[in-house]
Amino acid sequence: MVASQIHLVRHGEVFNPERVLYGRLPEFRLSDLGSAMAATAAVDLVERGRPVRRVIASPLQRTRESAAPIAAAFGLPVEIDERIIEPTNRFEGKRMSGEHSALRDPRNWPAMLNPLRPSWGEPYRAISARMLAAIDEAYNSVTDGDVVLVSHQLPIWMVHRALAGERLAHDPRGRRCALSSITTLSWRGEGLVEISYANPAADLQAGATDVGAV
Repeated sequence: MVASQIHLVRHGEVFNPERVLYGRLPEFRLSDLGSAMAATAAVDLVERGRPVRRVIASPLQRTRESAAPIAAAFGLPVEIDERIIEPTNRFEGKRMSGEHSALRDPRNWPAMLNPLRPSWGEPYRAISARMLAAIDEAYNSVTDGDVVLVSHQLPIWMVHRALAGERLAHDPRGRRCALSSITTLSWRGEGLVEISYANPAADLQAGATDVGAV
């Protein structure tokens, strides 16, 4: 026996008054709104009435904080898996829009020569491979019930595209992975498939800031 479902949960809004791309930088915590978003994800999972056996988070502060209400709801600890962390990115700590955007600085242009890899950070193939490895291990780590993995936008989107058989290279503006969203996977036939996507924090997102993702 193995897990019934894997739920990939994105973290909530991050306190980011400077509106920088935070990537793997430390001490980027959830905002008050982000904490409320994380709570909605926990409520959504509880209301599904499914038995959650493990809650696993990326080691970054925002994912650990987002995992906390889920773990509390099911009486579980928050475990850590380095493989579901945010990708590396050359533009960490920089603003990506506005007059002083890093994209307008000629010194940064060499990092943007190959968007298919991408040249500014961890290769898409590497992100997909480590995420799928973490998911496979989580899936086989329990004898029944579900496992929740709290991760980041790009890693979750790489899983979506890999399972859908789509090219990993993409336009970041087209990602369907909102703050505190839940992408659910299950085993069908000979492999994992995505079976649902939920956005329980949709009502909170109108006033949210979401500019720090890779």
